Amino acid sequence: MTESNVARAGAAWPRPLVAWTTAILLMMANTLAFVDRQALALLVQPIKADLHVSDTGMSLLYGLSFTLFYVIVGIPVARIADRSNRRNIVVGAVFIWSVATAICGIARSFPALFLARVGVGAGEGGLSPAAYSILADTFPKDRLPVALGIYQMGIYVGGALALVLGGLIATHVPPSAVVALPVIGDVKGWQLIFLLLGIPGILLSIVLLAIREPVRQGSTGETTIVPLPRFFAQLRGRWQAYTGIGVGFALMILVGNATGAWIPAFLERKFGMTTGQIGASYGPLVLVCGVAGTFAGGLFAGFLRRRGFRYANLQAALLGFSALIPVSVAFPLMSTATWALTLIGMMNFFAGFNFGGGLAALQEVTPNRMRALVSSGYMLLVNLIGAAGGPLAIALVTDYWFADPGELPLAIAAVCAIASPLALLFLLLGLKGYAAALATPDADRMSI
Repeated sequence: MTESNVARAGAAWPRPLVAWTTAILLMMANTLAFVDRQALALLVQPIKADLHVSDTGMSLLYGLSFTLFYVIVGIPVARIADRSNRRNIVVGAVFIWSVATAICGIARSFPALFLARVGVGAGEGGLSPAAYSILADTFPKDRLPVALGIYQMGIYVGGALALVLGGLIATHVPPSAVVALPVIGDVKGWQLIFLLLGIPGILLSIVLLAIREPVRQGSTGETTIVPLPRFFAQLRGRWQAYTGIGVGFALMILVGNATGAWIPAFLERKFGMTTGQIGASYGPLVLVCGVAGTFAGGLFAGFLRRRGFRYANLQAALLGFSALIPVSVAFPLMSTATWALTLIGMMNFFAGFNFGGGLAALQEVTPNRMRALVSSGYMLLVNLIGAAGGPLAIALVTDYWFADPGELPLAIAAVCAIASPLALLFLLLGLKGYAAALATPDADRMSI
């Protein structure tokens, strides 16, 4: 950290050990969040059979149930995060969704499981807006893309752990098997997985108390909460940046959530792979390629920034967005599982490549005490369009356009062929707005 960084921020940045410990602990929280999400995708087939649910019903369970309270809770919690202790919000969020995940394990009907998933979404709604704001006050501009990339690694570490651990458990306790548990009674194998997943999160919520609430960089401390009219004026004044980045990334995440929700079912239906085989092959692929992509993308954005590329955060993301178009459309059309998995690995790499720089750009154009609220608006778009819309879009195309579960590969390809190019177009709009925002003085963007 240079003296100029300190002077510009108005307060010393945390020591490197403190900063990177914070990033890793927040990444662990994000990891558990995505373990919960991806575990459901792995268990689509046994849950469908046990609860008599269609593909469309499963898409609502994967997306809408999670998004419903995520959307309702996210913005109010973000308002609190912009004026109070963000660490405590993260701790409470992890504890709440972990308990809700365990409750999924005792659900014995579709409505009960739906409501439990709503609880998971309510908890996770408090994590990312507070985490983004913490990281933006913990790392200077040239290191923030890497820090946000590390945080976003949780998407892939969590997804991979869900697949690998879920596959291992399913190998020893088949999802349709009945297991007798003390107090709870008989549960199916897929319910046992949810019960086990709730325990680590409860323990992690205690560990997260080690995070230190950072000083708000560039904030004068005179305003504890930004009036909503001022917030909406900020959005109007930077509409191209916020719309382009928000919708562009939401569409990219639509592709990620849509494919992530249905790839296990795709591999089972097209290639006859078992739950254990899917976990053993797809899980490590998500881990290695996704983590490598997020880390590489954050490093690349930071490298460009240090080399004088002022718009490096989104310029790096453009590379990943462009590469996603062909691979996301092609993988479901492959004739062998090997080729399909190869392209799925490439898709995870380039999806992860985008996160660090894109999220850093969003934080960079937003005043300090609006960051959690802006991040919540971003998460609102991501979850409405991506988390809820992606799985549902593929399910609707499968159930009502093709009217044949066996046509799932074509449904995946069709949705990706529309969403991936649209994501790139919106990102280009965001780049235009980002450039305009960076043309204003630092004080106009970073203070409050």
